[in-house]
Amino acid sequence: MQTYDVIRAGILAALCAAILGSSQTAHGARYPVIAAAGDIACDPETPAYNGGSGTTSECQEGATARLLIRGHFTAVLTLGDNQYDAGSLAAYQTSYDSSWGLVKAITHPAPGNHEYGTPGASGYFRYFGAAAGRPANGYYSFQIGTWHLVSLNSNCSAIGGCGTGSPEERWLRADLTSHPARCTLAVWHHPRFSSGVHGDNAVTSALWQDLSAAHADLVLTGHDHDYERFAPLDPNGRVDGSRGIREFVVGTGGRSHSGFLLIRPGSQARNSTTFGILALTLRPTGYDWHFVPVAGGTYTDKGSGSCH
Repeated sequence: MQTYDVIRAGILAALCAAILGSSQTAHGARYPVIAAAGDIACDPETPAYNGGSGTTSECQEGATARLLIRGHFTAVLTLGDNQYDAGSLAAYQTSYDSSWGLVKAITHPAPGNHEYGTPGASGYFRYFGAAAGRPANGYYSFQIGTWHLVSLNSNCSAIGGCGTGSPEERWLRADLTSHPARCTLAVWHHPRFSSGVHGDNAVTSALWQDLSAAHADLVLTGHDHDYERFAPLDPNGRVDGSRGIREFVVGTGGRSHSGFLLIRPGSQARNSTTFGILALTLRPTGYDWHFVPVAGGTYTDKGSGSCH
């Protein structure tokens, strides 16, 4: 396995590419390419952590981090449960920092439930600082190219709820009104729809409704330790090719795998045996996706979609 020092050296190329606007060429134009995954770094006290080397089935955050460094991405999005088991600052500084922390300068994080294993997710907010948003809420928005991106907090009980009229839901509606982009992407941890072991999570239904009303295009989530791609869905989970939002569950950042239960309507692609990242090319009127497996992995998933 590649050593920490060698991985650290590789970050220079990634950061240079990011500063220059790392992108993919298509039809003579250059578009931003971002990477995303959740459920990432093992607790350094876990036996499977194995000094950072992991095992074949667990703690492969180093392998997924190498994809980030070699991919020269414009930005990296985390989808929660970035650091197991309780998201302490010490664990972040040991495990996450020596893997995905190598691209911290271009990272836009979202918190998962394991982050709140430390009261107030203080380890998460101290590690990421201003990039994580205000500690009282943990949601924020930003722009990449022509796209508007929103990072939300699905740990609803910790922030005053996520339902209609909650502080986060009101903020989201205002943010979407203030940023009427042609293409919009949102990220959070708990999937609204999922065929995985945790299944659908209705706690984010009001957020999905707001995004749908604003004609958003993509939602990226984690929580289930698998990869799943859905057809565009309406707020009730029905396939809607004209106005629906496409969701990706990308809980493949390295921690471990979990299987699928009842396959949900609208599920188009699934894998629960491969660690990897989702790469997205953000075009002005659409997007291209590519699930990139770690070295030695063979599963992949590619395609394209258009913005509303």
